Amino acid sequence: MSDLLYEKKDKIATITLNRPDKLNAFTGAMIDAWAKSLAEAQGDPDVNVVIVTGAGRAFCAGGDVARMGQGEPTQLDHKNMLWEGVHRVPKTLETLDKPVIAMVNGLAVGAGMGMTVMCDVRIAAQSARFSTGYVRVGLVPVDGGTFLLLLLVRLARSLEGRLTAVFIAALEGLPLGIVQRVVPDAELRDATYAFARQIADGPQVPVRMIKRLVYQSMKLDLRTHLDLVSSHMAIVRQTEDHKEGVAAFKEKRAPKFQGR
Repeated sequence: MSDLLYEKKDKIATITLNRPDKLNAFTGAMIDAWAKSLAEAQGDPDVNVVIVTGAGRAFCAGGDVARMGQGEPTQLDHKNMLWEGVHRVPKTLETLDKPVIAMVNGLAVGAGMGMTVMCDVRIAAQSARFSTGYVRVGLVPVDGGTFLLLLLVRLARSLEGRLTAVFIAALEGLPLGIVQRVVPDAELRDATYAFARQIADGPQVPVRMIKRLVYQSMKLDLRTHLDLVSSHMAIVRQTEDHKEGVAAFKEKRAPKFQGR
């Protein structure tokens, strides 16, 4: 079986990390397939939402530690390996305007935790645990999670986790913002797909604009943000989904959006 699975159904694309015997620790080939799957989802008009999850009892244990230390790459080679390899996933996610949900079914460690932080929403099984992990093997975080985790939790808690690599239970991660929902393990799949379908069935032009606006607002001053918002509003008011939403409101019925 492939180390990474990509499936589509009901406007939802599911990316499954599929090395359960290795806790879904990723390889270079998996990273390539991961980035390509995200890019495919972005360009596919039949995909409105992306879900990322892991097979077995882990979401992702990060890079495959068992393969570390093999060969002696130069410092430049190693930097390029990260920039052109592992970093393809966060760089692709940054440009993907379709909502991405991490369905965290178990352990998320090192870059595995970093990859959950890069998603827009995290829904975790109650047994899920998170750890930055890197310091345990004498490394620093390289996945982009250091940058993004600060947006989710306070500086002190972020630094505490980075310096100790302590595990954070799913329920502990809820008030910190690391996860948005925690559900019983047996309900994880149904809860995640129900949430994804709610988004996938919505008006997709404003859904994607909202995602872009939220992320862009972190880099813009208020005046620039408001200027951007006014431009987006002028566009969405002309869509068929807006007309349908208004009609449904007036007729006191559920709207039937085009879904793309």
